[in-house]
Amino acid sequence: MSVFVSHTTIDCHDAYALSEWWRVALNYAMDADDPNEPGHEECPIHDPETGHTLLFIEVGDDPLPAKRIHLDVRPRERDQADEVAWLLEHGATEVADRRGKYGPGTGWMTLADPEGNQFCVLSSRAELAARG
Repeated sequence: MSVFVSHTTIDCHDAYALSEWWRVALNYAMDADDPNEPGHEECPIHDPETGHTLLFIEVGDDPLPAKRIHLDVRPRERDQADEVAWLLEHGATEVADRRGKYGPGTGWMTLADPEGNQFCVLSSRAELAARG
């Protein structure tokens, strides 16, 4: 069992403006059903060929943190809680628990690898499907 990279997250001050800059630079696309707009705090863009996603998230830190880019991963076979437990057993450390941030079943868990590089564990696809 393992996780897969859901997307690469970039912390920034203006998610919309930065996502637009990178969208044009990389020739990526936004979700036509949920387009990014000025004022959005989270703005994803996608490579139309590979599906790779960059997610720009606004943070209030000024100056921005030194580690501004991190991976967000999803469990392949386990649920989020079991995956977090497995990762902790294998050397990850807990940084912040943001589960439930937007209501039951939402949010993520921020962990760090053995060298301190942070990453977020999201809900599995099965958990997302169950929420509807």
